[in-house]
Amino acid sequence: MGMIGEYLRVTAAELDRMSQDRVWTWYFVAAVQDAEGEARPAPAQARHFSTYENWDLLRFLLTRAEFPVDVIHGEEPFAEEEDWGYGPPRCLRPERVRFAAETLRNTGYSHLIGGVEPAELTEAEVYPLGWGIPGALERGRYPYERLTQFFEAAAKADDWILVWLD
Repeated sequence: MGMIGEYLRVTAAELDRMSQDRVWTWYFVAAVQDAEGEARPAPAQARHFSTYENWDLLRFLLTRAEFPVDVIHGEEPFAEEEDWGYGPPRCLRPERVRFAAETLRNTGYSHLIGGVEPAELTEAEVYPLGWGIPGALERGRYPYERLTQFFEAAAKADDWILVWLD
């Protein structure tokens, strides 16, 4: 398996504990991932979400559209001294989660891919490559819609979101 985009919704109290107790953090994250890996809740009910290998396609499209929130890498440092796969996790504050949720909802995937040529993705070396396949841009639609649902649920709950690549 390659690089995958990971998200975890956390309350302010959980984030505070995570900041102070790294051992608890690892057990907490693993417990949420394990529980939801088996149960597979819908994004609106999930605490953990993954865009799998579509993270770089979404990054490319959102950057191209000048999306105002970095929902792919997070915006603020968290656990900078730790490597959660491909670097340390970063986080989004609840107010940024709300703004991202609203903007994701109002920015349809069709708008994001409008005018994008697969050759642009190949030239930009967007992971995981293979953009010459007919309909390749469509593989990001489902993850984008689910990411939107995840962010909307986090915004409604006033949660923080941790973001990392694994």
